[in-house]
Amino acid sequence: MGHLSPEVLADARRLVDLYPEPRSALIPICHLAQGQDGWLRPEAIAEIAEIVGVSPAEVLGTASFYDMLRTEETGRYLVSVCTNVACMLQGAYELLDHAEQRLGVKAGGTTEDGMFTLEDAECLAGCDDAPCVQVNHRYVGHLDADGFDALVDDLRLGRRDDEIPRHGVLVRVRRETGLTVSADEVSAERARQREADEAVARQAETGAAGAAKGAGA
Repeated sequence: MGHLSPEVLADARRLVDLYPEPRSALIPICHLAQGQDGWLRPEAIAEIAEIVGVSPAEVLGTASFYDMLRTEETGRYLVSVCTNVACMLQGAYELLDHAEQRLGVKAGGTTEDGMFTLEDAECLAGCDDAPCVQVNHRYVGHLDADGFDALVDDLRLGRRDDEIPRHGVLVRVRRETGLTVSADEVSAERARQREADEAVARQAETGAAGAAKGAGA
């Protein structure tokens, strides 16, 4: 322990308490760690693994599966330009080309000052604002080249800090409650499910045995 801040550790412990099994809090805690650093540093991954009782390899394997979790260093602002069909028809590729020229990096790259990471996104679910752009997972609306330049200027000057948090902060509502049933009820339900599964398995075995006997006759 030592990399995650005391505040993040406290929130992580609180999240663990919301679940029947500590490992169920893995993804929420990954978001907390990413909120601290902007990406999941190896030392953070090691701490998360210790907190939830899994190996660092499992944390990395889980995090690398999800686009919203970053396992490589990322700029303060992650700028995502959607190039899916609806956005493509509204000039998304032209906008992405302009963004690359303005920021001086190709899609997937980070500016030298560490301020911006640019990415080509598959779909951001904002087709009505095509071409859709997000910054740190917050929609910034339909943009053309001039609008993009104005956005970059605003971000550099901190004019949109109130609406666009640092990268990694995905959740807007703090979760305060876990399961609304007791641990005894959870255990009883799991026992009932195991019994049901075993009954189904026995029935399947009996059916298979009967079919085999019928075929032999």
